[in-house]
Amino acid sequence: MKILITGGAGFIGSAVVRHAIRTGHEVVNLDALTYAANLANVASVSNAPGYSFEQADIRDRAALDRILATHRPDAVMHLAAESHVDRSIDGPGAFIETNINGTYNLLEAARSYWAAEGKPDSFRFHHVSTDEVFGSLGEDGQFTEETPYDPRSPYSASKAASDHLVRAWHETYGLPVVLSNCSNNYGPFHFPEKLVPVVILKALAGEPIPVYGDGGNIRDWLYVEDHADALLTVLESGQLGRSYNIGGENEAKNIDLVRTICAHMDALRPAGAPHANLITFVADRPGHDRRYAIDPTRIREELGWRPSVTVEEGLRRTVEWYLDNEDWWRPLLDRDGVGKRLGTG
Repeated sequence: MKILITGGAGFIGSAVVRHAIRTGHEVVNLDALTYAANLANVASVSNAPGYSFEQADIRDRAALDRILATHRPDAVMHLAAESHVDRSIDGPGAFIETNINGTYNLLEAARSYWAAEGKPDSFRFHHVSTDEVFGSLGEDGQFTEETPYDPRSPYSASKAASDHLVRAWHETYGLPVVLSNCSNNYGPFHFPEKLVPVVILKALAGEPIPVYGDGGNIRDWLYVEDHADALLTVLESGQLGRSYNIGGENEAKNIDLVRTICAHMDALRPAGAPHANLITFVADRPGHDRRYAIDPTRIREELGWRPSVTVEEGLRRTVEWYLDNEDWWRPLLDRDGVGKRLGTG
């Protein structure tokens, strides 16, 4: 297939771009190159046959129409989004504009393009979302595809709204869509404002490692390259109009995740050991969801997919990658907001 991937210079989007090119697809990478984007993320495939890049904003309908008409993709994978919860607390407007209005523009552009092409049955619009739209779990249970939406942050509310738009465009206009909601991703090329890279880089610098609240918040951790593989599986084989929850089957408390990273740092950079001594508990994020957990039964039973990387193995790979790629992350520390505490309300 020729796939138009929005947000393809971001963390998850670039993993999808790399995986799609490796597996023989053509890719049109559409990205606005905002603060969290980095073309270095796709440098390994930028000269590959079948790869092209378009700098454009999904809020720009004219640009979307031009790109679709020029490249004539067989599918759209929509990953472009504002995604940092802390930033959404400080500035929700950008999340409304990009995640809701941008998704609307893309849906309308895709619908117009699909109609102009004769509404081919093979066309797909894959909307990539998050488990945060489901809210917070108690000690038991998991999110399924039927879990009621209950977003608690401006970020998750904007993603929930975009999910509803995609479903409405399928039901009302027949646009052939699939959706997926994923758990927390981690791995190489993760922008250094999220938990895993923050812990690695703070430990490397010998600086306090901030842990929100009591560190008891639980997430299901999904290695980003596993997620990219799952997304291509959903695009190629998912049932139209259906959503698929993608999880790593790796639930862990934040504090345990941080201690695991510190243990890997002790082994790989023993000069700073024990890095766990740097852990510092800080004021919690407003409205911080306590627990997320994914029930991956549908994607496993219908599409035969399940994750291949355990959180222990994935974290070690990730720590090694950051230690070996200072030339990638060092310049990003100067970008707006990086290294500062955001989202305190």
